[in-house]
Amino acid sequence: MSETKISIRDLHKVFGSKKVLDGVDLDIQKGESLVVIGGSGTGKSVLIKCIQGLLTPDSGSIKIDGVETVDAKESLKKDMHSKMGMLFQGGALFDSLSVWENVAFSLLENHHAARDHAKMEAIRVLRQVGLAPDVADLSPSELSGGMQKRVGLARAIITKPEIIFFDEPTTGLDPIMADVINDLIIESAKGLGATTLTITHDMASARKIADKIAMLYQGKIIWQGTVKEMDKTDDPFVVQFVNGCAQGPIKVEV
Repeated sequence: MSETKISIRDLHKVFGSKKVLDGVDLDIQKGESLVVIGGSGTGKSVLIKCIQGLLTPDSGSIKIDGVETVDAKESLKKDMHSKMGMLFQGGALFDSLSVWENVAFSLLENHHAARDHAKMEAIRVLRQVGLAPDVADLSPSELSGGMQKRVGLARAIITKPEIIFFDEPTTGLDPIMADVINDLIIESAKGLGATTLTITHDMASARKIADKIAMLYQGKIIWQGTVKEMDKTDDPFVVQFVNGCAQGPIKVEV
């Protein structure tokens, strides 16, 4: 039987007069790859930040491994953070640090690892994402966009997290490099047995990496299912988004 890793119930988050999350219900099973799709400004990033504990929801429940995390003590939040890795949309590498220092950042800052050991670990994980050891001493500015994404992925997995978040992992990449990143995401997550939550507009990426897809619209999960179910659904919101149609129930302000 599957085991629920993350369980979200009736999650609400308001910024001023804008309801961003308006009763989100979502379950992610252990080892599952869930992709959340939806237009810009629908609350996908806010959802991830709430799960991570970086934002406090106005109401609702977020349980990780059955433990309530909303309004949890800082010690519990720290324990939860230690289970998580994150690949940011823009890479979010530190310009002032070398590649290996970026990859090993958590080992150095949170685990207080010796620098020699941390560098060896960083090089090992860089190899896993297809980067040679000589990349380790370069600065992020010397890397291509695809290489920066790989470095970001290496940083996300170096601590062997149980949960990995991917924020638009293929944005800005050409189709071939995007597919390479998708393959690396699958290999890395499966190798760790990690539970993953990805937010993306890239339907090719969603189709490849998802075990299940959920659509967020007007602050709610309005549809969820497998890729095959998505391709067969007659839900007008999903059909419009997946096919990129201007006409449909989703109205875009221009």
